Amino acid sequence: MNIGIIGSGGREHAICFKLKQSKQVKNLYCIPGNAGTSEICENINIEFKDFKKLHEIVLNKQIELLIIGPEVPLVNGITDFFEKKKIKVFGPSKKASQLEGSKAFMKKICKDFNIPTAKYREISNINEATKYIEEFNFPIVVKSDGLASGKGVTICKTKEETIKDIKDILNGKFKTSKKVIIEEFLQGDEASYFIITDGKNYIPIGTAQDHKRIGENDTGPNTGGMGAYSPSFIINSEVEEKIKKKIIEPTLKAMKTNGHPYKGILYAGLMIEKSEPKLIEYNIRFGDPECQILMMRLKNDLLELILSTLNNTLSNKKISWIKNPGITVVAASKGYPGKFEKFKEIKHINLVEQNNNQQLFHAGTIKDKDNKILSNGGRVLNATVVAETLKEARNKAIKILDSLEWDNKYFRKDIGYKVID
Repeated sequence: MNIGIIGSGGREHAICFKLKQSKQVKNLYCIPGNAGTSEICENINIEFKDFKKLHEIVLNKQIELLIIGPEVPLVNGITDFFEKKKIKVFGPSKKASQLEGSKAFMKKICKDFNIPTAKYREISNINEATKYIEEFNFPIVVKSDGLASGKGVTICKTKEETIKDIKDILNGKFKTSKKVIIEEFLQGDEASYFIITDGKNYIPIGTAQDHKRIGENDTGPNTGGMGAYSPSFIINSEVEEKIKKKIIEPTLKAMKTNGHPYKGILYAGLMIEKSEPKLIEYNIRFGDPECQILMMRLKNDLLELILSTLNNTLSNKKISWIKNPGITVVAASKGYPGKFEKFKEIKHINLVEQNNNQQLFHAGTIKDKDNKILSNGGRVLNATVVAETLKEARNKAIKILDSLEWDNKYFRKDIGYKVID
């Protein structure tokens, strides 16, 4: 089978790595891909925002299935576009993608179907902000309604700080939306919960814990994610049952009731306090960097699972995991999530041992004309390791990143600190 993977990050490299293990795969194409994906499949360097150009590539390469990595093309309707062209696509429709594309949409689903989440207000002008802030205790969480690459959330400790952040969003700080959600600050432990669904049936497909903040001990601004471990030790069988019954199943029912059944990967970002889960947000795809460690621990043929959602045979599947835990540590360009320099040479990548227990996934890399690997983004590499203990996995991941010679490398050495240290 000829398969196209849309995206260029560590998530997409990990998906390619996993798909490569399937006997059903004939040719793999990553669009546009990165230096790492070029080693295991054919990169096609075009803008995936241009659906018509992408369709030409699909026809030319006889691609039979598209797997969508990032959220932006899903929110922009890539699934709808290609389904009309009779091309199989793994990912939710444009309407269903509003679960991530609009926090106001997600919050209304929660309100209408009694899904536990933080108290909130939707704001579209500064007068509303001044009025509604009085209903909350500090700190207050301020969120851009639309997509913001994981950087549209701030935790504000004062009224002045809250007003400033709200004004920034209303004035177009994030081009995707000028609407703001303010909500109560939830206490507890964060966790990530993933399912795969065909719109009717679903199967849990892993748990993880992400580390969003740039600094150690979870300090500094939010990022797209600086590391993750799996499984989450917070989600035991009791908590998982509550997640399913109170959050996942009502959401799938809501989407079906509203005429937009959800198909694909659904990722619930949760806050858990005293064994009670609350929904923070939904993502309409695998998390990045959580995907990297999930792909290392998943025993199943990923392609078979994906095809079962398209063929309505998901109810027959069971998920199997490697028992050992795993971790992924993200190496970023110094300065990220603010300004950073690109095109810095990364040496010694070829010396890193890679096998079924450890991989160095590429997130933001390119090759120059001399085949040297250069940094090409904020998050650049993901050292991903499965081991008998989480501490052993982290030590090995750190050792991999320490072995690389790269001028402006930065990574956290405390991923998993709440359960390891």
